[in-house]
Amino acid sequence: MKNSIITISREYASGGRDIGRKLADELGLPFFDKELMRMTAEKSGMTEEFIEKSGESLPSKFLLNLYRLSLNTPIVRIPKGHTSYVPAAAAYNKPDSDKLFIAQATVIKEIATMGGCVIVGRCASYILRDHPNLLSVFIRGNFGDRLTRAVEVYKLPKKSAIESVEKIDKHRANYYKVYTERQWGDVSNYDLVLNTSYCGIDGAVTVIKAMSEAKKREA
Repeated sequence: MKNSIITISREYASGGRDIGRKLADELGLPFFDKELMRMTAEKSGMTEEFIEKSGESLPSKFLLNLYRLSLNTPIVRIPKGHTSYVPAAAAYNKPDSDKLFIAQATVIKEIATMGGCVIVGRCASYILRDHPNLLSVFIRGNFGDRLTRAVEVYKLPKKSAIESVEKIDKHRANYYKVYTERQWGDVSNYDLVLNTSYCGIDGAVTVIKAMSEAKKREA
């Protein structure tokens, strides 16, 4: 499964990041999560602080049709030397969140050309949706179990845990909707949806590995 590209989308506090990391370790694949922030900074010239701040803002609808464009679209430059495939007239005066999405999407596509990997979040399942070796996974969990994890593992205060979980889920859903025109968490957008309240972290890893093997045999 060295050429398998597995993307992990996840509800907050569902264990998706831990699943991705463990999966990558067991398959011997590179793992990309917050590492993408550093790579995007190097590629675009943006600072990691800027990227983190922009990633927390609600994006505009600028890129709704971005991926309908041909890769032969004229190349333009966005912040500090970053190259992106988008019409020159469209690249100017856009929100930071849009510029960041372009930069991250370019990095994700470049990563996919290097071979197998596991990528967490950042609409990677949509960005790489046409890749022949892609297995897209969505990780969810029962709300009460996610609250427990948010408090015990992420150390969120009990009083604010509910608000935090709901707020982060809403942000992820809005972000996904704006840049893909699809519904975040809709089973039709993923090859596999798992509930860690029932299968746990290790169980999810086992199922994803089996699914990846099955998909590779059918290819």
